[in-house]
Amino acid sequence: MTSPLLIDDLAALQDGYDAILCDIWGVIHDGGRAYPAAAAALRRFRAAGKAVVLVSNVPKPAAPIYDQLDERGFPRDAYDAIVTSGDAIRAELAARAPGPVFKIGTPRYDDILWEGLGLDDAPLERAAFLGVSGLRDPENETPETYAPVLAAARARDLDFLCANPDIVVRVGKRLIWCAGALARDYEALGGRVVMAGKPHAPVYALAHQELAQIMGRPVPKDRILAIGDGPATDLAGANREGLDALYIGGGVTTDALRAGFTAEAVGAALAEAGVFTRYAMRDLR
Repeated sequence: MTSPLLIDDLAALQDGYDAILCDIWGVIHDGGRAYPAAAAALRRFRAAGKAVVLVSNVPKPAAPIYDQLDERGFPRDAYDAIVTSGDAIRAELAARAPGPVFKIGTPRYDDILWEGLGLDDAPLERAAFLGVSGLRDPENETPETYAPVLAAARARDLDFLCANPDIVVRVGKRLIWCAGALARDYEALGGRVVMAGKPHAPVYALAHQELAQIMGRPVPKDRILAIGDGPATDLAGANREGLDALYIGGGVTTDALRAGFTAEAVGAALAEAGVFTRYAMRDLR
């Protein structure tokens, strides 16, 4: 087990990195309100001539996320660009056009993901693959709701394209199920799942492209800091990419560390999840 270095201020790491890849949900807002201290920390990092790219597993393209952050009160001068799992999966979806696809997702919320891809909708019995952006009613459904659908899809050996690898996301004090929970269950049935968001490589490839454009040069991996609260997504992705990570303990894993946010407790909790981090802090500030 490796215990991380606990820090009190992001500024303590500023000289060591030229760029940050920062998670959104649980790190800079809670699904409703923005965290002013996180905004101040990222704004100060950018003021030193460095770059911040927000990397989210949201199952839609980045364009509408800018306005959503505006509505939550998160300032645009705290970041340079946004990269999403939705952007990363769209190439895979488009390559399968016209499908047809059996979609599972939240009506209206996820509709923009499918725009312009040329995919035809179909009932499960005629679909060529599953396209999953989330639960249809995440406030009231659980992954078990979809057990019959997943079993029927597995019986037909359909691929499962997942637009959001997150298992859960924190909204205020609640945890809401995401598409990654259905992907997990489909894999448990022996089904093939295709994902492009964190912790998978495609979304990081997009982030590196954005950083190169912002900085006017490729940014070496040892000069990039990944910030996130999700062990299975943010930290696993950073570990796979060879990036130093800053773990934020106030997000999806709060309960596991309720007894105390110490270096030893964080290291043990993350080791149990099969990941590690170089640094940790309770909240980004």
